[in-house]
Amino acid sequence: MNVQINDINETRKTLTVSLDKSEVDGEYNTVLGEFSRQVRIPGFRPGKAPAAMVAKRFGKELKEEFKHKVIGKAYRDGLDQSKLEVLSLVEVEEGAIEPGLSAAIKLTVDIRPEIKLPEYVGIETEVQPTQPTDAEVDAVIEGLRAERADFKVAERAAAKGDYVRFGYEGSLDGQPLAGVVGDKTIYASAPQTWEEVEGANEGLLPGMSKLLAGLKAGDKKTLEISFPAEFPAVPALAGKTAHYAVEVQEVRERVLPPLDEDFFKANQVDDLEGLKTQVRANLAMRKEYENRAGQRRQVTDALVARATFPVPESLVASERDGVLRQFIEENMRRGVPQEQFEQNKKQLYESATNAAVSRVKVQLLLAKIAEAEKLKVDEKDFNSWVMRESMRSSQRPEKLIKDLGKDRDQLRAVQQQLLFDKALDFIVSKATVKTATAKA
Repeated sequence: MNVQINDINETRKTLTVSLDKSEVDGEYNTVLGEFSRQVRIPGFRPGKAPAAMVAKRFGKELKEEFKHKVIGKAYRDGLDQSKLEVLSLVEVEEGAIEPGLSAAIKLTVDIRPEIKLPEYVGIETEVQPTQPTDAEVDAVIEGLRAERADFKVAERAAAKGDYVRFGYEGSLDGQPLAGVVGDKTIYASAPQTWEEVEGANEGLLPGMSKLLAGLKAGDKKTLEISFPAEFPAVPALAGKTAHYAVEVQEVRERVLPPLDEDFFKANQVDDLEGLKTQVRANLAMRKEYENRAGQRRQVTDALVARATFPVPESLVASERDGVLRQFIEENMRRGVPQEQFEQNKKQLYESATNAAVSRVKVQLLLAKIAEAEKLKVDEKDFNSWVMRESMRSSQRPEKLIKDLGKDRDQLRAVQQQLLFDKALDFIVSKATVKTATAKA
């Protein structure tokens, strides 16, 4: 066997592995022997059929398995002799693989780049104060009251926080919107819908929630709605101004429940002071979690900024595909049409590539740091992951473990991610911490 290495770039190499006739024949005889033991041919006991007959009857299947064996041997021996740390096999050019002949297999591989670790101990991070303010506690309690609010009919004009039930009919340049919005008929008309007046979350029609203020049941009014320059839900309305004939059917005001014994009991406390203590503890816990997540982002950004090594193209391509797939799926759930992605294809591709390069750099750095610090994924780490994933996916832990046992690639991916998380937590634990000034 002979191995020739050629450089394509710093992280991509070609290995031309030459196997002599005896090595090729050895693989062929091994495969033929395996077939002879396993196949059944009428008139012969298992394993007793002549090899020539087996080769003739199962020629196609035998040839495919023989090729796989030769390529597998070339790959294993090529890696063993070259001492390259291969991350992915990019391409195989097999050439002629036949019994009685030598073979030359050309393997294109991406290798782990040489990484000189930047300083990762003492990275500066900033956290926010975790002590909740009285205003934050009060806001949460008001939110709890709002969740249990009652809505009563109001015989007055609608004001902020009220809910208005109304019907509408839209037009554009004097023509009904039904001919403009296609199958998105809800943007053209509706016999009735509800909208919170000046609500925190904008409704279907941009600006409508503000225009409903001051209207009362029975009022009829034509309202002007200006759509933003980019409106992916209905591109035909982007940048346009439409008119909606609105008829108000009902106004309901939000009535908050009193802070009484029933309310406290529903929140599993005895009194207002107990509720505030509970809310304060939950807010502090949430702030600590957000600080931890913020520190992870900060040290990750610092590592990427300090990374100076090239990244393997195949890893970037794989990450980029994942970034694009996630982005498209999320936006399609929001109603963004396929045409919108095609229009922004180049920009999306560049953005996803940049994100992928950063992710790959972080993964390679974390793997190197884990190696330098001798970090390992142990049984406790894995069991903790199983319990978290079990709660997230509502699956039994036993089923998760069983499924992972059947999918070795998925199991390796989980173990790798756990190692990355462990390395990242280690860096955060060694970071310098500055607490930001509390906002007034």
